[in-house]
Amino acid sequence: MRFGYSNTCLEHDPGPRHPETPDRLRAIREGLKRKHGVEYVEADPASFETIAGVHDRSYLEDVREFCADGGGNWDPDTTAVEETWDAVRMSAGLACWAADRALDGDDGRETPFSIGRPPGHHAIYDDAMGFCFVNNVAVAAQWALDADAYDVDRVAIVDWDVHHGNGTQDIFYDREDVFVVSVHEAGLYPGTGAVEETGAGDGEGTTMNVPMPAGAADSGYVAAFERAIVPALEGYDPDLVLVSAGFDAHRHDPISRIRLTSEAYALLTDRIRSLATSVDAGLGFVLEGGYGLEVLAECVALVHETFDGRDPLGPDDEVNEKVTELLEEVVAVHGLE
Repeated sequence: MRFGYSNTCLEHDPGPRHPETPDRLRAIREGLKRKHGVEYVEADPASFETIAGVHDRSYLEDVREFCADGGGNWDPDTTAVEETWDAVRMSAGLACWAADRALDGDDGRETPFSIGRPPGHHAIYDDAMGFCFVNNVAVAAQWALDADAYDVDRVAIVDWDVHHGNGTQDIFYDREDVFVVSVHEAGLYPGTGAVEETGAGDGEGTTMNVPMPAGAADSGYVAAFERAIVPALEGYDPDLVLVSAGFDAHRHDPISRIRLTSEAYALLTDRIRSLATSVDAGLGFVLEGGYGLEVLAECVALVHETFDGRDPLGPDDEVNEKVTELLEEVVAVHGLE
């Protein structure tokens, strides 16, 4: 794969006890050192105007001034330093780079993966939360829709971070040109993402939430993709698929109670890759969460290896009853039966 990366993203440092540390990117790069075919690309930072395509301008000006004044605690979870604004712009720019390369035809071993930080999927239209100031994947989706170089009518965003992608949902909830899917742990921060949240107005039916019960494992996630997510997105027929790729649903991540193995991320990558091929869409990845450094590095490496020719190993567990009941509900709500 080709990884979008910049040392600028290391300069955002929320402090030694904060889980969203610059060491996350260092761990990923260390884990990829011995992998074949890894390439790093530094993109241009996103402009204020590009970011304002999905965020309130006065909010962005407040963030910029907050960082210029030295930063601090925006809220109990979301912390900035003076360098954070530059990192925010770079992280959004790297996500736009991933969308650009995907639309330009980069696939297979050149599939783009943006490993910027801070992450973005909790940032709503006019506020920061959950470690996130700017919604990187939303910026990239809007950039793709607006880009004169490409004829993009519909974008799909698939968020497999263990936390609900509330910010992405918030930004596109009443729009039909972006289909937002979030598969996450039910009841976990920020407490949103119920099955019944399916969009509003023109966007009715273009939001899908799959709130997994605690303890769900590889087979449950694969079943969610095969029974609900892939069929829904095949019907939607997007021109671009962006993955909000968080890795904190891993069984060894300190934040969640989902029980995915590292191999699950290879399996989900394979399903997403097949989807993008079947609908002839570009495919790009944008880093979100993942706070166990060793497993974060391992999972990103497995995503890379899936595009480098490694065949994922199928899950060896059964889909539990609670997951089966959930998927029946999701399928019924979205008319996929």
